[in-house]
Amino acid sequence: MHRRSRARLLAAAVVIAAAASVATAAGQATAAPAQVSAAGAAHFVVLGDEGRGLSAVEKAVRDSGGTVVKSWPQIGVVVASSDKADFAKVVRTKRGVQGAGATRNLAELVTPEPTTARIAASADSARSLEATESVVTNGGKGVPSDPGDPLSVNQWNLAAIKADKAHSISGGSRDVVVGVLDSGIEATHPDLAPNIDASRSVGCTDQGVPNTSPAAWAPTTSDHGTHVAGIIAAAKNGVGVVGVAPNVKLASIKVVDDDQFIYPEYAICGFVWAAEHGVKVTNNSYFIDPWFLWCRNDADQRAVVTAVTRAIDYSDRRGVVNVAALGNSNWDLSHNITDSGSPNNGTPTTRETGPECVNIPAETHGVVGVSATGVNNLKSYYSNYGRTETEVAAPGGDRMQVPGTPDANGRILSTVVGGAWGYKQGTSMASPHAAGVVALIRSTHRNWSADRVVDELQHDADRLACPAGGDYDPDGTGAWKAKCEGGASGRGFYGAGLIDALDAVR
Repeated sequence: MHRRSRARLLAAAVVIAAAASVATAAGQATAAPAQVSAAGAAHFVVLGDEGRGLSAVEKAVRDSGGTVVKSWPQIGVVVASSDKADFAKVVRTKRGVQGAGATRNLAELVTPEPTTARIAASADSARSLEATESVVTNGGKGVPSDPGDPLSVNQWNLAAIKADKAHSISGGSRDVVVGVLDSGIEATHPDLAPNIDASRSVGCTDQGVPNTSPAAWAPTTSDHGTHVAGIIAAAKNGVGVVGVAPNVKLASIKVVDDDQFIYPEYAICGFVWAAEHGVKVTNNSYFIDPWFLWCRNDADQRAVVTAVTRAIDYSDRRGVVNVAALGNSNWDLSHNITDSGSPNNGTPTTRETGPECVNIPAETHGVVGVSATGVNNLKSYYSNYGRTETEVAAPGGDRMQVPGTPDANGRILSTVVGGAWGYKQGTSMASPHAAGVVALIRSTHRNWSADRVVDELQHDADRLACPAGGDYDPDGTGAWKAKCEGGASGRGFYGAGLIDALDAVR
């Protein structure tokens, strides 16, 4: 199957004004040429021994013409920069170095191209899903799923996973913190402010170096993280919408830079930060740039996969449950793909990929991969899937599946910047539903290990079967055809099934 080019933040938007009366369009950005540091240096990860000192590796970096940017001895990773085109090749030969690789497209960074403005994509483009439509909301007419929050009348997604019923038992614990690895959260939003934990928030987009200044973890060029945060934990406060776990706390862990790239060093910073600052759950609605698939038969990419995997494993060992979106291009991730959109920060090339190539973080061991469904509990037309990649399914929205809500909008309504609310669809929206349910399980079972929490998430899920014969053609045109493997188990599309918030709190 051919992989179309794609957006890294796995959603797209339609925005409702703060007064909840008018919506304006907002779009997911397209790819841009290579991002270049001020000094024109390329960026790398260099691997040493985990849990030991990295002085030998740091010396190797300097001796090879590089600069140490940040050392993570707990996972044996040094983030470095260098303007030497052969830096990785040279440093790999040094004592104590187990591997090294560029985190950004070295060819483009050594010979930089000018950055171009990003533009909104059309409704069914390969890069994103919805970007051009305006909608009008009724401002809360009808019967809200939560009587105190007027816009919840349009939150069909809460009923789909029984979160509305779960809230009569528990909305989660104030002791549970969910880290939103994303573009930042608007901390002053009236639906989010009660639940923001500033003490555990951080910015990671300055070369992967943690920065706890509020400006470093606030949104700048994207409302994606704010929307994701609302799905997880918008407060039950008589304003706007309600989150899946409205009583838990949120940490803004910003890993998306102003050009909307998520480079490996940003994600590494985010996972380690979460592990060491009391975060119990992370949501990851992105894939790591600049490769959609990082291939372990390439020395550079193998080093990056190892570095990010070490960070994820480190967080897992410290009890963090990491949840991730599978992506929005209707690809079967369990089969080989022709990738023609990577690297997405420069000039993409076409390459055949096999089982040695993985989407990080979603296909990393220990991460809960989430596919998307619509109001009819059918796979969202855009959602990636795969029999071995999909752990669970969750509402991500689908414009083709129209609910009987006042807005009749099949996308997901949540918070956006400017104290507003808006609709988006994508696996970016599915993943935080699952993260919210994980937070409810964490709240109910405080001492459970990360593995046991994930087992419970899957055990509680409601099984959804594959379509008869496995063939799925949601609009009848063949444009979004997919094949579900697993028969009655629905494993190929839905993993263990649709998440269930009510069972999580029982």
